[in-house]
Amino acid sequence: MIDDGTGLLTIGELAKATGLTVRTIRYWSDEGVLTPVTRSAGGYRLYDAESFARLELIRTLRELGLGLGHVRAVLSGEQSVAEVAAAHVAALDAQIRSLKVTRAVLSTVARRGSTAEETTLMNKLARLSAAERKRIMEEFVAELFHGLDAVDPAIEERMRSIAVGLPEEPTPEQVDAWVELAELVQDPQFRAQMRRVVEFNAADQGRAAAGRSTWFPMRLVQLGGQARERGVAPESPEAEAIVREVLGDGDPAAVLERMESASDGRLARYRQLLCEVKGVPPAAAHRAEFAWVVAALRARAAG
Repeated sequence: MIDDGTGLLTIGELAKATGLTVRTIRYWSDEGVLTPVTRSAGGYRLYDAESFARLELIRTLRELGLGLGHVRAVLSGEQSVAEVAAAHVAALDAQIRSLKVTRAVLSTVARRGSTAEETTLMNKLARLSAAERKRIMEEFVAELFHGLDAVDPAIEERMRSIAVGLPEEPTPEQVDAWVELAELVQDPQFRAQMRRVVEFNAADQGRAAAGRSTWFPMRLVQLGGQARERGVAPESPEAEAIVREVLGDGDPAAVLERMESASDGRLARYRQLLCEVKGVPPAAAHRAEFAWVVAALRARAAG
């Protein structure tokens, strides 16, 4: 405190009282958030008790991560501490989401041993906006059904509801799944494969009631699973009777082609990724049951 009876403090004394450096206090003064009360005859900045309290508030706000612009707004009365805190929370939330995306991309790069080009693509896909993610999925589904009027409504409705994006607070696993899903649905070969499945469905609609194309393969899988549990061999006469029960006079070779198209490994992975991004348990794949039905159909088609 200067010895003139005013009770004012020099910048050095203020630094000593607060534990801050002279350089920091001088910088905040230069930025207009801590204005000196006056200056001494020698031109030194002088501060009072109110300056001390103001300095403590500045330090607190800065330690909480607020920029000088927000600090200045609080000190001038333009914004309350609560308003600034709310804005800062929103900014931190955005930063945390960005860090989660970065972590997920780096984790995927490390696991895959990705090249620089793959890393760039993954980072781009992971950072797409919600609208961009939605557009990718909608374009994929639109291409699947383009020009087809006879698709089973139950399947079409389910497919059109999959315009899935990342949740507001995605886990690293969800970001990872989204990146793989986005790569998959933009792959021309996978799109052609999915289109083929939908075309099979459309071709069946003239001969089936709505929902039958969904029911039919699942009925085969259900019966095949029961037969498999009983130890029935796919090539046995009993297996042939089970297949005939569902097929009737249908061509086993044509049904086999449809079953093989729908039980492909990439399609199974696609369904699994959708569940991971949505954060829901994956549906049962019934891989062993599908394999039994396919083997039974092959045996009958060959016969």
